Amino acid sequence: MFLENTINHSKQSGWMEVICGSMFSGKTEELIRRLRRAEMAGQKVEIFKPKIDTRYSDEDVVSHNHNKIPSTAVDSSNEILLLGSNCDVVGIDEAQFFDDGIVEVANQLANGGTRVVIAGLDMDFLGRPFGPMPNLMATAEYVTKVHAICKRTGNLANYSMRISHGKDIVELGETESYEAVSRRVFMDEVLSKNNPESK
Repeated sequence: MFLENTINHSKQSGWMEVICGSMFSGKTEELIRRLRRAEMAGQKVEIFKPKIDTRYSDEDVVSHNHNKIPSTAVDSSNEILLLGSNCDVVGIDEAQFFDDGIVEVANQLANGGTRVVIAGLDMDFLGRPFGPMPNLMATAEYVTKVHAICKRTGNLANYSMRISHGKDIVELGETESYEAVSRRVFMDEVLSKNNPESK
């Protein structure tokens, strides 16, 4: 169960929330929803994203449904610590693209009384834990896993399958490069290519 932040003015305590899942699962939509509610509650909110993510906007955090919220694009996790230290709530989008220092930054902010809301892909296109996300999930008080729908099977989609020919772990793209698929499709299309005996 997810509980939204309640502020105890005599002894404020922060925490971390991680929203994870495949591409097209609504991670950024949920991030924006939580941050907007915090703004409506009169809390001071700052949102950050990695500077390399320029798919929809250089500055705004934008969902696949084109819902957006102003943000600050940064090169490294240390910038978040400097710019977000006086906030009630800090939002971080596309956390898988940040350096490993993001884990310590998020924990320092939470330890200092800030609510930290993080969204990111939990697995890369090969189905492996992605960047700092496993450690963020391990140290967060709340982890919400969201799912897309596999268009091939109608089942929950848990994997971000790359349909372009790129081999780099980080490859920005949308529907022209990725498809959200179920475990069965991922096994048939990706795992079997790397290990014929897995069929």
